[in-house]
Amino acid sequence: MPGVMGIVNVTPDSFFAEQRTESVDAAVTRGALLFAQGAAIVDVGGESTRPGATPVSEVDELARVVAVVAALSELGPVSIDTTKEEVARQCVAAGAVMINDVGGRLAPVAGELGVAWVAMHAKGTPQTMQDDPRYDDVVEEVRDWLLAKIGEARDVGVTDVWIDPGIGFGKTAAHNWTLLRHCDEFASLAAETETRLLVGTSRKRFLGMLGGEERPVNERLAASVATATAALEAGAALVRVHDVAESVEATKLLTEELIAL
Repeated sequence: MPGVMGIVNVTPDSFFAEQRTESVDAAVTRGALLFAQGAAIVDVGGESTRPGATPVSEVDELARVVAVVAALSELGPVSIDTTKEEVARQCVAAGAVMINDVGGRLAPVAGELGVAWVAMHAKGTPQTMQDDPRYDDVVEEVRDWLLAKIGEARDVGVTDVWIDPGIGFGKTAAHNWTLLRHCDEFASLAAETETRLLVGTSRKRFLGMLGGEERPVNERLAASVATATAALEAGAALVRVHDVAESVEATKLLTEELIAL
């Protein structure tokens, strides 16, 4: 059954300002709410990966996330969203069951620690990824990259592998829409390789560019839920969202029989 991954950003600069949680207590409160709303897993991050974001030191990131992961792991499954090995290690020790890896370099850590691993495609770094990203064929290139990462993960003993095409990470709006339209191909890749597909479109900029006039982040809810639903219909096993209650309701429409009134 498909599920919803709720987002907890313990940062002062994530792109969705209304849902930043800059203290441990605020982050734990938000994570508890997301579980209550039906999140299958909560993804905790202490470093923004939005375009142009400033890197965070390992010390600062650890201070932001470890206590949050420990507290939320008492309530349900928790993922750590990081690119840093030591952050991943300490968060797994605190209870995280998944490493959500932007850029796909932490498979050896996941294999050693026996946790799930998400390989997310990203072109460049947050500082450079939106500087004129180009592909000859974005679907083929992302697919080939994911296939290579699946092989790497198997080689280092990761048994629970997830793939994410990285919508919004080193892609233009046209690239993002193309990837979304071809989610069924990534779902087929997941099925063929005994992995699972994770898709994240929530509140991202390309959703605010529909109709030719950019809408602010707080006006992208409908587009976020619609694209998450489209990804689930195409075969995604998990969608990563800011708006859990609305996304869970949409998911139920796909998985439960509707009774005509």
